[in-house]
Amino acid sequence: MDIVEKIRLVERNTEEILNKEKIRELLKKKNPRVYCGYETSGEIHLGHLVTITKLLDLQKTGFHVVILFADWHTWLNRKGDWKFIHEQVKIWQNGFKAAGLKNAEFVLGSKFQRDLKYIDDILLMSLNTTINRAVRSMQQVARDLENAKVSQVIYPFMQIEDIKALKLDAVVAGIEQRKIHALGLELFKEIDYESPLFIHTPLIPSLKGPGKMSSSEPESMISIRDKKEDIVKKINNAYCPVSVENNAILSIARLIIFPRVKEFVIERNEKFGGNIKFDNYDKLEKEYLMSKIHPSDLKNNVSRYLVEIIEPIRKAFKK
Repeated sequence: MDIVEKIRLVERNTEEILNKEKIRELLKKKNPRVYCGYETSGEIHLGHLVTITKLLDLQKTGFHVVILFADWHTWLNRKGDWKFIHEQVKIWQNGFKAAGLKNAEFVLGSKFQRDLKYIDDILLMSLNTTINRAVRSMQQVARDLENAKVSQVIYPFMQIEDIKALKLDAVVAGIEQRKIHALGLELFKEIDYESPLFIHTPLIPSLKGPGKMSSSEPESMISIRDKKEDIVKKINNAYCPVSVENNAILSIARLIIFPRVKEFVIERNEKFGGNIKFDNYDKLEKEYLMSKIHPSDLKNNVSRYLVEIIEPIRKAFKK
């Protein structure tokens, strides 16, 4: 794979890249380190599969992938007690391996986040950040921010320090993490660490309409443990406007299916125009927005491909 193809893979299906000028130099480095951190609560769903897909892209270009199961962050963000969180960690590790990240390095946050130097850096960053600035950074991440607890203000400092502690060159995250990373851009100099490459992926909308896919709302999401009949039912009932905005079906096609197939075929009855093939997502989107593809045909075929992708993951996950 040449450098141009590697850069294309790094940039594919991203919402925003910060410090973009670092891409080429990192691709010349031997095994640069990239990570994504996850709160271990609820089901692993298609939203998580977006960042997993991006990590697999980076792995193909030579990056060493680190998965942080952020148990302490999960606890600080009030998403479960320690027993629940660590039960989830075991489940999530199996799920991520089933989804393709067999060669990743899996790290548990609490194994290194109690180090004295780590705590010193947290306190140092707190000296240089107002309460309002810290709360603002959590707007897309925290629960019940109107009644924010002090723990939820510590959270962003830990996320920034994780990057230093894990010696990372690059970060993958959903775009909802952007404000925390923007705070990091201001604070890395305080903890004597060079700012990494930040790769932000889009969010898959809720299947029910406006809002993001969330494991706290089972009908809004598709889990990697869902059976064929569940996937088909959820897709059939999903909100699917003739628009890109809030259209989970188009997002699934773009972010989950097209990175895994060479050709996407809309199978339909001859009286409705017969089968039509697409070798890239942009062509599919254009045809759909021109109403040349009916929403039911889009749903039926997204279901078909998604079942093919999820089924082997689900079976491997059970082992």
